[in-house]
Amino acid sequence: MFKYKLNHELELRLLEIRHAEGLFHLTNQSRTYLREWLPWVDFTKDVDDSKAFIQSTLKQFGNNDGFQAGIWYKGNLAGVIGLHHINWANRSTSIGYWLGEGFQGNGIMTNACQAVIDYCFNELNLKRIEIRVATENHKSLAIPERLGFEKEGCLRSVEWLYDHFVDHVVFGLINNN
Repeated sequence: MFKYKLNHELELRLLEIRHAEGLFHLTNQSRTYLREWLPWVDFTKDVDDSKAFIQSTLKQFGNNDGFQAGIWYKGNLAGVIGLHHINWANRSTSIGYWLGEGFQGNGIMTNACQAVIDYCFNELNLKRIEIRVATENHKSLAIPERLGFEKEGCLRSVEWLYDHFVDHVVFGLINNN
């Protein structure tokens, strides 16, 4: 299946059913860390939940509506990056991403996001990419800023995280080619 090598340590691969156990293990290992910003963590209770997620992402890919790729760092599944949905009429999409706790601080996500941006603009010929990040998620906020996205505004109380609402900063990047 799809495989994209970024450098000698880092590659993106389309998630497949055979990755479900590793994905669940990574999620479970980083559960407390991920739960701070991701609303789906409590719904991932066992390997079958990871399988169901991967099945839905394969359907998404098959419908030409984006993808979810595993991020492999030094041969280990480190996280996930993908497109939430592609609006073909407006040639736009949004990127979502997460890394396991033990993989932070290695430039992994910045490199993975840059590869997805290049793919969206050069292969899919999209015009606009959006990233939305909780206003207090400082590590994740640094990614679009580092990659040249423009801060476009704040959506107030836009996401329910277990027991409270959070605001999101909206970042946009336009393909001017």
